[in-house]
Parts: sequence; C-alpha cells; structure tokens
Amino acid sequence: MRKSMLVFLMLAILLVSAAGCAPKAEAPQAEKVVYLINGALGDKSFYDSGKEGIDQIAAEYGVETRTIECNFDAGQYEPSLQAAVNYADVIFVISYGYEDQLKEYADKYPDKIFVNLDTVVQNEKNTITSVDFIEEESAYLTGVVAALTTLDTSIPNVNADKIIGAVGGDVDPVIQAFVFAYTNGAQSIDPDIKVETKYLGSWDDTAKGKQAALQLYDMKADVVFQIAAAAGIGVLQAAGERGLYAIGVDTNQNDIVPGHVVASDIKNVGQAIIDVFKTIKDGTYQPGQVLEYGLATGGVDVDFTAQQQVLPQGTIDQVNAIRQQIIDGTLVVERYTGE
Repeated sequence: MRKSMLVFLMLAILLVSAAGCAPKAEAPQAEKVVYLINGALGDKSFYDSGKEGIDQIAAEYGVETRTIECNFDAGQYEPSLQAAVNYADVIFVISYGYEDQLKEYADKYPDKIFVNLDTVVQNEKNTITSVDFIEEESAYLTGVVAALTTLDTSIPNVNADKIIGAVGGDVDPVIQAFVFAYTNGAQSIDPDIKVETKYLGSWDDTAKGKQAALQLYDMKADVVFQIAAAAGIGVLQAAGERGLYAIGVDTNQNDIVPGHVVASDIKNVGQAIIDVFKTIKDGTYQPGQVLEYGLATGGVDVDFTAQQQVLPQGTIDQVNAIRQQIIDGTLVVERYTGE
C-alpha cells in the first residue's frame, strides 16, 4: 500500500513538472511592419492618415517599419506584395485594384499578418483581417453640413439655389457610399436640395480636381465635397479661387485654404492601425475578422476645427446634435448596398 502511494506521488510530481515546462502560447512575432498602399503619400488625406498611425506604432513599440507606395501602377502591385512578405511580420495594406493578388499572397504566407484597410477582403484560409469604415455615418453628417451651408444666404457668396456638389476620384463602392450618404444627409434637411457629382478617373491629378470643382461652382453649387485623395486638393483650391466653399476628406483639411473649407469628413485610418497593432502585441488579435469603425468608435467623424471658422455656431451645434443621435442609435444611417 505504501509502495503504491509512493509511486502515485512520484507520478503526480512528474506530471506537474511536465506541465510547468510546457510551452506557453505567445503573441505572434511583430517586429517588422509594412504599410503597403496602392497610391502614394503626400495626399494630406487618406494615405497620410495611415502613415501617421505607422509612425506612432514605430515610436511606441520600437518596431521597424517601411512604407511601400505603388503610385497607382498596376505593374507594381505583385512585386510590392512580394517585397512586403519578404520583409515584414505584419502588413497593413490598402489593396484597391489588387484584391485578388492579396488573397493569393495571404493564402501562400499564412504566417504573415495581413490587415486590409477600408474594404473587406476575405481569402480562402480566412487569415486577412479587414478594417471596414462606416463612411456613410460621417458622409451623412457632411451632407447635413453642405445643406445647411447652401441654405444660409447670410454666408458670403452663398446663392439662393439649393445646389451642392461632390468630386470623387473614381467610381468605386467606397466613393459611391460617400455620395449616397452625402445625398441622404443633405436631403434630410431639405428634400429639394440637388447634388451634382463629378468623377475624375484619377486620385492624384490636382488640376482635374480643380477643373471639376470649378464646373460645379459654375452650376451654382455653393459647397463641394472632395472625395478624391490628392486630386481633391484642387477642389479646395477652386473654392478659394471662387470665394466659395469646400469640404475636406479623411484628415482635417480645414486650414489648407483658410476660410473656404467649412468642415472635413474624417476617416481615421491611422487610429485603426494603432488599435489593431495593439491587439497583435498583446496577443488578443484574431485573424479573419471584419472590424467596423464608425462614429461611436471614433473611426469616422466630422471636424470643424479651423483657424478661420466659416459656419455659424448654431449650424455646428445642429450638426453635432445629429451626430449624437447617430452615436446613440436613435438615428440609423442607411448603408450603401450598391443597388
């Protein structure tokens, strides 16, 4: 009996010791990070917002980072993906135009962390995490801003016509979602407001952006929403040239042409990068998720902060009240479905 008990105790000690030596689950390696974009930095908008997030995680975590710019050159997409996987543990990617190649690389390199920004891309192995911004919420508010601006003839140079405009870089689901919600927001204030839209077929041709905006101002639009990345800087310039008004996008662009950018529709790409990378480092990251960023999470917003405020405080207060309704869920903004 004593011998049996001794053997039992020895086995128990061995089992405990073995358990103590078992390897612990660890967070994935994340010491090298790539920011891979289809376009180019310098847009003071979408791509630059993401770069701010990359710079912050480099400073906070001491990781090595690289940015790979494809400059809208389709021939660079696959080589850039290969360069990214050769270098990085984590790849934050804006994959417009090469979604299929991204799926192939994610399946081929399952040990790499791919985080796709601004659209939903799902591969067979379900390893790509997508950050999906609810741009309809902020664009709806932007439409409210434009409507209240065009209806207020006390604002210098605003005419009596109920016309607003939008300039998109190209026709794609994200830009269509912006325009859809922008229109809905404006017409929630006054159903008679007309929205005129032009598409450039370019994300970096500032001259095209300016020309399109000037055409919209000639059509009696008082305010034009730019949704065209770097090309949209031309829209802001046209507003200043005509003494009229524009709305910025993705980052706060209100001071680029002071006194003529009434607000900016914010898409906080940089903050999303910071948030996701934090989960990678603390071990809570789960691949294959679709993460939605709306007003309530600070992923999108409307910003009036400016050196030279254009709109009356009453207008800003009215927009902020609607903003709070969306956050509280008492106002549900319709999502764009492509139909």
